[in-house]
Amino acid sequence: MYNRLIINIKPMGFNWETTDPFLFCVHHLDAYPAGNDLLGPDASLAGRNLGQDFTPQDGWRMYHGETVPGFPAHPHRGFETVTVVLKGFVDHSDSHGAAGRYGQGDVQWMTAGAGLQHAEMFPLLNTKEPNPLELFQIWLNLPRERKFAEPHYKMLWSEDIPVYQMKDQQGRGVDVTVIAGSIGEVSAPEPAPDSWAADQKNEVGIWLIGLDAETKWILPAASPEINRTLYFYRGDGIRMAGIDIQPYHSVELLADEPVILENTGEKAFLLLLQGKPIQEPVVQHGPFVMNETAEIHQAFADYRRTQFGGWPWPVYDPVHPPEKGRFAKFADGGEENR
Repeated sequence: MYNRLIINIKPMGFNWETTDPFLFCVHHLDAYPAGNDLLGPDASLAGRNLGQDFTPQDGWRMYHGETVPGFPAHPHRGFETVTVVLKGFVDHSDSHGAAGRYGQGDVQWMTAGAGLQHAEMFPLLNTKEPNPLELFQIWLNLPRERKFAEPHYKMLWSEDIPVYQMKDQQGRGVDVTVIAGSIGEVSAPEPAPDSWAADQKNEVGIWLIGLDAETKWILPAASPEINRTLYFYRGDGIRMAGIDIQPYHSVELLADEPVILENTGEKAFLLLLQGKPIQEPVVQHGPFVMNETAEIHQAFADYRRTQFGGWPWPVYDPVHPPEKGRFAKFADGGEENR
């Protein structure tokens, strides 16, 4: 039995279960080899189910990619993707002509809204050494009134994402990378403007938490109506509200009470997702998330008719030149370079 602070504990599979306002979370962890001249793996692809390769053969997957790992052009409507890249890089291209390369701590916050196509490819830029990739993709719902918002994406560059830190007298402590929300005096950069997270009253939080060995830390309380889940994705073991939690388990918590986290092993890493629930019907079919079944049918009809702006790139799995650094080019012609 759990105590009064813990609602549920679950093992985490490839797709992580989430609660309203979140729809989906996946943890991609791939030990890619050195890259070839096409930015794909410099290794044999024999025996892989190219186009649908989700088996971690040799520690990595091609996903829907056939030359470069990743996800060639596909549509979305009615929600947002928040892509947090811890290691490696993602090449973005979309049906509005926007593009980018981001990674090594960067976050892309993309509002699909009324609809767009995008490609998310994982270029293997290092031709001499392995190309490890680790990222989270988080789907955040949009309320009915924002389902048809203008598609938009914003970059949260790693240099601009704040980190909350505390240490004890032995120098052991906690670091919290604040991608959304706030903790103490530390507040995340502004999210995309139509996001549920843009209103602070919704208390949307996306935090990456690192706990040093033997560290004890109190996770501060949020409002009573907030849904809050912690995902323990790397480490030996932690104790949460007095309950031992095994690695790769999620813990759904009551949000309105502080919770003691104790790391009982080597450094532990957790992802926190929290927010006020939207509390609207959710009807999802593949890449479309709406409120009613009729709206899903309309999304498919609109996509067949308009292709959500068409596809302006010569291939469906584009990657950017290997010498290109981290950048974002937006649909309005603006560009950021890092």
